[in-house]
Amino acid sequence: MGEFRSFETERLLLRPMSLDDDAFILQLYNSPKWLQFIGDHNLRNTEDARVYIKDRMLPQLYELGFSNYCVIRKVDNVKIGACGLYERKGLQEIDLGFAFLSEYEGKGYASEATTTLVKVAKSVFNIKTLQAITRLDNAGSQKLLEKLGFEYIENIKIPKDPAELMLYQIEL
Repeated sequence: MGEFRSFETERLLLRPMSLDDDAFILQLYNSPKWLQFIGDHNLRNTEDARVYIKDRMLPQLYELGFSNYCVIRKVDNVKIGACGLYERKGLQEIDLGFAFLSEYEGKGYASEATTTLVKVAKSVFNIKTLQAITRLDNAGSQKLLEKLGFEYIENIKIPKDPAELMLYQIEL
């Protein structure tokens, strides 16, 4: 994994997800807010999580050089969330996505991590436009996207997700 970029903020390390993150992905993807706002990905054990990382995260990392980043608190090396740049079916531009374990919400970590990813999307990966999607009832994500400078575009549906989603976009 050494050839792929990691990024640091004052309090956080963002490094590409690896197979070693299987237990964390299992925990995050089965957290109440993940299930409520993103949906059930049917990860029931660490082997399911490893397969998900191998089949869904690593191919994009190898193809595009960016994907899903594990957000780690530097002070104690605890994995607190995920933040990433995704090529997503149903969107015309690269998607900014983020999710944090509930015990780490409200501390500015999501803002710190996503601000960094927006900056490196432009400066490192030469991305000109980012999009983001969120469920209509996810006020926290909407607030963060607007704080980052994203503008609401329209409500959309994407493949394999029955929910109506709010589409946001930012020009970099």
